[in-house]
Amino acid sequence: SKSFLPQVARASKPGMCACKTQKLPELFGTVIVLGAGDTAFDCATSALRCGAKRVFVVFRKGFINIRAVPEEAELAKQEKCEFVPFLSPQEVVMKHGRIAALKFFRTEQDDEGRWIEDAEQPTKLKCDFVISAFGSGLYDAKVKNAMAPLKMTRWGTPEVDVTTMETSEPGVFCGGDLAGVAETAVEAVNDGKIAAWSIHRYIQKKFNVTVPSTPQLPKFYTDIDNVDISVDVCGIKFPNPYGLASAPPATTCGMIRRAFEAGWGFAVTKTFGLDKDIVTNVAPRIVRGTTSGHIYGPGQGAFLNIELISEKTAAYWCQGVTELKTDFPSHVVIASVMASYCKEDWQELVIMAQDAGSDGIELNLSCPHGMGERGMGLACGQDPDMVRNICTWVREVCTIPFFAKMTPNVTNIVSIAKAAKEGGADGVTAINTVSGLMGLNMKGVAWPAVGKEKKTTYGGVSGNAVKPMALKAVSAIAKALPGFPILATGGIDSADVTMQFLLAGASTMQVSSAIQNQDFTVIEDYITGLKALLYLSSIEGLEDWDGQSPPTARTQKGKPVVSVQNIIGKNLPNFGPYAKEKATVVAEEKKKMQNLLETEESSLEQNRPANKLKSLPPKVAEVIGKALDKIGTYSDLDNREHVVALIDPEMCINCGKCYMTCNDTGYQAIEFDPETHLPRVKNDSCTGCTLCYSVCPIIECIQMVPRSGLYEPKRGVALSSDWQPRLPDMQLRKKMDNAIVQ
Repeated sequence: SKSFLPQVARASKPGMCACKTQKLPELFGTVIVLGAGDTAFDCATSALRCGAKRVFVVFRKGFINIRAVPEEAELAKQEKCEFVPFLSPQEVVMKHGRIAALKFFRTEQDDEGRWIEDAEQPTKLKCDFVISAFGSGLYDAKVKNAMAPLKMTRWGTPEVDVTTMETSEPGVFCGGDLAGVAETAVEAVNDGKIAAWSIHRYIQKKFNVTVPSTPQLPKFYTDIDNVDISVDVCGIKFPNPYGLASAPPATTCGMIRRAFEAGWGFAVTKTFGLDKDIVTNVAPRIVRGTTSGHIYGPGQGAFLNIELISEKTAAYWCQGVTELKTDFPSHVVIASVMASYCKEDWQELVIMAQDAGSDGIELNLSCPHGMGERGMGLACGQDPDMVRNICTWVREVCTIPFFAKMTPNVTNIVSIAKAAKEGGADGVTAINTVSGLMGLNMKGVAWPAVGKEKKTTYGGVSGNAVKPMALKAVSAIAKALPGFPILATGGIDSADVTMQFLLAGASTMQVSSAIQNQDFTVIEDYITGLKALLYLSSIEGLEDWDGQSPPTARTQKGKPVVSVQNIIGKNLPNFGPYAKEKATVVAEEKKKMQNLLETEESSLEQNRPANKLKSLPPKVAEVIGKALDKIGTYSDLDNREHVVALIDPEMCINCGKCYMTCNDTGYQAIEFDPETHLPRVKNDSCTGCTLCYSVCPIIECIQMVPRSGLYEPKRGVALSSDWQPRLPDMQLRKKMDNAIVQ
């Protein structure tokens, strides 16, 4: 495997340099691969691609002892590789100077669990090639002598302490395959890291420097790690724009502490009130959403909760804020408070939170369930006058920045944000959860169902399902109130989504549902991802990339497309006898090629040296609101520049999704070839609605391209000759070539 796979890789994966690559190894007949790990199955499938007719994967133990990941073994099975267990190789049979067969002994497991070879059960398999892909061993006598006086195991590998990877000789450490401890490549690499850390400890100890036994190796480092993602909001410096929303992840101060240790830049406490407004929650109260069907496990697209504000007292939270700021002075702690429409209550709460050392205050004017019945939450936040008055009361006593949390359960969220600003708020948080009822079962019972009566109430929907509403709210407020700080929340679950909210006008991100789907460690992906996106935006030559994604290549089932149209003058679908005909055509064409890697479809541009930065990566503040000029009213849109769908027949899998959606919910603009079932767009009927593009399961199989000529709507019944538009500016085409076109 150590000579075979590198040859396959060099011939299969060009692009790291502009040099010519070698050809694939040429195999034929029967190939035996020895081993049951990932490498063995890689060799087996590669052997088929190199010309082998049959491939046997032979291993010493049984199927339950296969160390390869299931996907590797399943792929080999699908490609018709034969699996032969319980055989140990003994002798290679040669004939006329070539390999003719391989002799084996049957292996069995004794009562003590040891694997033994039974010489009384020999087997011989005929073959033309043998590829060894099992664990490495130490056989070179010179190497063994050089390693003296290390003690060796009966397998010929050095004896090691598995906790430190130290050998029998002080100061000599061993890791990787040579240690003979690891079962997989990942474990072998980890053993090497432990050995490296132990060497570090050993050397430092000689100079009386104490090093902890737990490895603390530095992470992989690139220039991306230098990108600054800190951001200043209202004079508060956030180390990064990610924080815990005032939600289940911030239920206790201890949870916030763990979040800070994981890397989160700030946290908004669970909302707390005065003791006279203390609450007790019901159960169950936080349930998975069904907005995308009944999906179980992590990765939920939505949650619904009927949880109230914190059950803990204001005194607990104020003490916790003080402790958090003492232990994490560079992190930002924002206290979330709620009261009824009472000036004294709001001012008392704000003074308590402020005196505790909070960096900022969030006014919860938007909880959509339970609190409104108490005259709190959205009962206050839906009325601009009440919002304005509460913010005015708070401003009278508050000397630190405060933010009003907006409810989306209003007709016009911008009017609420304006009222908050008029009352003296330093910014707003948008949005709280969206009021909803997640669903009912066939017995008419909703979930969550509380108590023996199985009753429920309208709860707050969160997660990906509310992201479009949150983006709309953030962008609408940002356009109406330029420069007014917005803390975004609602469906933020990646660096990609973070960029969307930043471009829409938000300054920081509050996260809850994504943590509920996993845990606090998601912050590592968010920080690295955001740094990468900012870095990539400054690299030359990546203008056609979408974030971290290069342009989609033309592929069919993961392999580069070979244009049959250019070979035989017509397209062929990818099913039934047509698929066989297409494979034959492609194979015949490839036989004519001198180098399969120099085809138009598979040629790769040189990508070394790496692309250079054309400018320094932008700061987070420089990205905020950059997309706002692209968002406007419907009348701002250009109704002259239409597009139509274009289907790539080479990528099409003939699923018919485009035809079905266009036929039954669109404009009947797609027809199927009666023989090949290849779809074709009728440009005179296509209106560019993009339904087909939206449901197509193959990325970029359908593209929306500019229409040639002006789109003429089909009115059904023609307009009368004396027709006059009621709203000319909206109903008539915009000016083009100094003329008004209807």
